[in-house]
Amino acid sequence: MSEIFQQIELLTGMSRATQLKLLGSLMILALALGLFILIAYLLNRFNENRAQNRYLKKVVRYFLAFGSLALLLRTWSTVSAYELIRWIEMLVGIQPETQINIFNSLAVIGFLWFFRKVLLKLFFRFGSQSVQSNYRNRNMITYGITILALLLVGRIWLQGFTSIATYLGLLSAGLAIALKEPLVNLAGWLFLIFRRPFEVGDRIQIGEQAGDVIDIRIFQFTLNEIGNWVDADQSTGRIIHVPNAHVFSHTQANYTKGFSYIWVEIPVLVTFESDWKKAKLILENIITPHAAELSKNAEKKLQKATGKYMLLYSKLTPRVYTNVKDSGVLLTIRYLCNPRRKRDSQEHIWEAILNQFDQHKNIDFAYPTLRYYDNRTEGKMAE
Repeated sequence: MSEIFQQIELLTGMSRATQLKLLGSLMILALALGLFILIAYLLNRFNENRAQNRYLKKVVRYFLAFGSLALLLRTWSTVSAYELIRWIEMLVGIQPETQINIFNSLAVIGFLWFFRKVLLKLFFRFGSQSVQSNYRNRNMITYGITILALLLVGRIWLQGFTSIATYLGLLSAGLAIALKEPLVNLAGWLFLIFRRPFEVGDRIQIGEQAGDVIDIRIFQFTLNEIGNWVDADQSTGRIIHVPNAHVFSHTQANYTKGFSYIWVEIPVLVTFESDWKKAKLILENIITPHAAELSKNAEKKLQKATGKYMLLYSKLTPRVYTNVKDSGVLLTIRYLCNPRRKRDSQEHIWEAILNQFDQHKNIDFAYPTLRYYDNRTEGKMAE
């Protein structure tokens, strides 16, 4: 065994004491791993509560990790930093200055990672219970910690440059050429964060894509798609990832920001022979109570929105408009609706229309037809 230690010392420059400590460290790690595997096996074998097993495994894992770390620190406490750095330099060829930078960088990243975990725990425990608020807080903390980590780690590694401004200038020029699309997406993300044309939870349409915004990241935002092959703006079940750069090149429509309501029209076509005046009165009686409460809420939203946008709506109450088409008299219901309740509201209104029209024999729905005239049967003179 002593000959093996001597050969390793000749090859790596590692003293026998350091070799023994390295061997002891490997034995500690192997023992901790073996204990965890054994405990996990016993829990799976004798405890059928999976949720409790996951919790116990987590506790055991942290306990063994901290215990192993304490033993390793005690084992290596007598080894000087100089000896350790020299050994690493001889083993892998990394210069002492570089080793110190790596160690400082890992220390900064580890501390900020732990700090982020603590902040998230505090926000989720003592902060708002709103899903949107929690989402924004988590993103703000993550982005803030990431930027701080980049600045601190960059400061560690850039200390050796005599002209940092020149270096950053050349680096920026190269990045601008090679990473054009990602940089535009990054600019789009900054636009979304500070200008806020839409936020998580809004229903939007950008270009040909429409959906509910469920995530905003540095290079892309995500939509829960609506419409497409599905009627009445309901979800298709697909998730669409859109590059942030699209906010600069595509038209954006926001269903929920500002006014928060949309106008919906339901066309009802009755025959020329029907009593269209009675049909119009029936439609007005159906739509008025259905949309009365929405109109009150819409007036409040409109007053609030006029502080930011120039909205010129004179009437927000539902209306029924009359028009004539080839197949009959067109009565169009126009009313305000919550964007996410469009299909439900249309269903309720149509069911009420069908039930009411069924009670009146002089009102019939119209549809495209072909009509033939027989002058002799109808008593008209042939020309």
